[in-house]
Amino acid sequence: MAHTRPHVVIIGSGFGGLFAAQALEDVDVDVTLIGKTVYHLFQPLLYQVATGILSPGEIAPSTREVLRGQDNVTVLMSEVTAIDVAARTVTAEALGHTTTHRYDYLLVAAGAGQSYFGNDHFATYAPGMKTIDDALELRARIFGSFEVAELTDDPAERERLQTFVVIGAGPTGVEMAGQIRDLAVHTLKDDFRRIDPAQARVILLDGASAVLGSFGERLSGKARRELERIGVDVVLDALVTDVDEDSVTVRHRDGSTQRIEAGCKVWAAGVQASPLGRQLGEQTGAEVDRAGRVHVAPDLTLPDHPEIFVVGDMMALDELPGVAQVAIQGGRHAAQVIASEVRGERDRSPFRYQDRGSMAVISKFGAIASIGPLKLTGLPAWLAWLVVHLINIVGFKHRVTTLLHWAIAFLSTGRAERTTTRQQLVGRLAVTQLGSDFRPTIGGVAREQEPRKDSGTPRC
Repeated sequence: MAHTRPHVVIIGSGFGGLFAAQALEDVDVDVTLIGKTVYHLFQPLLYQVATGILSPGEIAPSTREVLRGQDNVTVLMSEVTAIDVAARTVTAEALGHTTTHRYDYLLVAAGAGQSYFGNDHFATYAPGMKTIDDALELRARIFGSFEVAELTDDPAERERLQTFVVIGAGPTGVEMAGQIRDLAVHTLKDDFRRIDPAQARVILLDGASAVLGSFGERLSGKARRELERIGVDVVLDALVTDVDEDSVTVRHRDGSTQRIEAGCKVWAAGVQASPLGRQLGEQTGAEVDRAGRVHVAPDLTLPDHPEIFVVGDMMALDELPGVAQVAIQGGRHAAQVIASEVRGERDRSPFRYQDRGSMAVISKFGAIASIGPLKLTGLPAWLAWLVVHLINIVGFKHRVTTLLHWAIAFLSTGRAERTTTRQQLVGRLAVTQLGSDFRPTIGGVAREQEPRKDSGTPRC
């Protein structure tokens, strides 16, 4: 497509990409936003999809719907496979269609995925928390574990099925562990006849010596005590050395090893930036760190390439954390620089991050928050968390429905989104017998048997 005015290509529909596109609304440019998905994912709330509080649609509004009133933006669903810096082109593919887009300005905000620190096979047994698919698969595993525990007569197997291991004691891991415990103790307490869900064991593992260590010693200690109060087993200084269909193996600081039998495992440790970062590094000479993040100049551009911006989880600058506000503010800053150049002002001011604080929910009405010099715990921190997250959800109707579901979950014991499907259960792992096409496994890989003769349904 030919463009008569400057063409801005944005890669990624997350916080950095979406907010940059919105900031360019009144600028005399054409914008093409290329995303692997057709929605804008509010990733910090994925754990609430996994535990039955929210539906995917509430935290993932359609990108087209969000931007449909912005005439200078074209939204495309494709995965960018190559960036040619010399030719100033981006190549993308989707469903057999390959497209090439020439740019005058390029903003790369492709985000990051889960890192298993070289043990990618762990993903089969311990999904991460980076996509809607991950969250829905985990929802099926969590609820499915209780369902299969209700079926078995073996006490040891029942105990294993009701053991949940969350790996990683950062905000995602802490919030996930707390919600699984709340689900077991409160939501499911009267739903079963042969098992007591409150007997479920939730274990939070981390190789570090503190929970939420980035929050400081006082808040970290408060978080650990609250987790232990609600019944989460916190195991620190424990490195995960193996994950299989039945268990997690850890090595403690003293060198001893432990095998933890568990029916459901969740990986919430480590991130790896999009491989597009290494492409940019190889072509521009920009340094790329071990996590795949590109070291950028103070204005968020690459060496000798003032037309290329890298923001969000893909950029490395001043040890800024990989949080939503860094991406949002970075995307807006890049848009402001582009706008100034289009107007002939050429303002290359450095990016100044305004820290809006860090927060983590631990239990119902219990949280911690660090906002500048202000350190909050308990209900005040939980209310601050609720307000901040509600504001950051895109779209009025999504805020309203999210608030409704929060009221159901937090003011009662109900959870409105407990539906799981057969397809989710047979993603990477099956936790129950799924018809005669599958060997019955519990907490193991779904192994397909010979298809039925009368089956006319194509299988994946």
